[in-house]
Amino acid sequence: MNFGMISIWLAFIFGTGSAGLAIIGLLRNDERLISRSKQFELWCTALTTFAIILLTYYLFTVSASYVYVYLHSSIDLEWFYRFSALWAGQEGSFLLWTWFTLIILLVIQYTGQTKQLTDTKLMDITRAICLTIVAFFLLLLVLKNPFETYYAVFGGAIETSNWDPFVAVYHLIDGQGMNPLLRNPWMAVHPPILFLGYAAFTIPFAAAFAALLIDDDRGMKLTRNWMRLAWLFLTAGIGLGGFWAYEVLGWGAWYWSWDPVETSSLIPWITATAFLHSATRIRYGEYRFLAPMLAIVSFILVIFATFVTRSGMWVSVHSWQDLTFEGILIACFLAILICSSLVLLARRYFEENDGSDKSGQHKDI
Repeated sequence: MNFGMISIWLAFIFGTGSAGLAIIGLLRNDERLISRSKQFELWCTALTTFAIILLTYYLFTVSASYVYVYLHSSIDLEWFYRFSALWAGQEGSFLLWTWFTLIILLVIQYTGQTKQLTDTKLMDITRAICLTIVAFFLLLLVLKNPFETYYAVFGGAIETSNWDPFVAVYHLIDGQGMNPLLRNPWMAVHPPILFLGYAAFTIPFAAAFAALLIDDDRGMKLTRNWMRLAWLFLTAGIGLGGFWAYEVLGWGAWYWSWDPVETSSLIPWITATAFLHSATRIRYGEYRFLAPMLAIVSFILVIFATFVTRSGMWVSVHSWQDLTFEGILIACFLAILICSSLVLLARRYFEENDGSDKSGQHKDI
């Protein structure tokens, strides 16, 4: 039985259920549904953790009957490359990103000063948005499962199964191993740090969205604190990736060559930096609209960077494949993020302008 495939499916069911219950609980103001949503969230996190551990084990033991293991691990690889194979492909990197997001979401709910916001409407909306994003990533993992297996059909042909957890797997002794360009010590640190930064961007986006939605200033404090962490990891990830590219690809006297994927990761770093500057003036009543807008735009640009990497629409050493159905789904998700954010930002912008006009009229009177 393919326990990894089942764990991905169950994680998707619990993740989608948690997001749905959180949204319905907010609309109905039903604490029981929100409490059940939190239980589903814990189950989703546990199942995703199990999937991470199981896939890592398969990569270490080179269980090449699994397509992902066959493509990215082999007996001749050293142990740290087998471990790094976890994020060498699209499925593994999405699984790691999803797990990071779930762990961060638990951290803000149950630890530190943010624990005080656990039962507030601000945190409930933030959770609902984050869980919706998690559910989308888990959908991508269901469609392109990291536990896809090889199996033999009548006549001796070998095919792959992404849906049947009970299929009799075709045993392979060894895999083809990691791409030679990825066999570098930087592989062990650059991708996970970058994905941790990407995952951390989810919190500022969701908190800023919630703060604008219900006009709660506490959301901007949450946004500012987690944007600092996201900016730190993204900076480290970009820097390490640049040095890696300089060492392996020999891009000349400097480590940056305006590669499309490199550039797409730089743009959210610029907007995140702009947010951190604007956030220092919020306490003085400045940039109350611009700061949350920059936080929202930063996450949208992170998803855009993900689309660039996985769409194959731009020629890049980082691109994995041509445009697939998963790439189209990411594009649709990106469009939904942009449209919903534009609607919210436009509404808040005109509300603030109307409020300032009215206050000015009162002063004249």
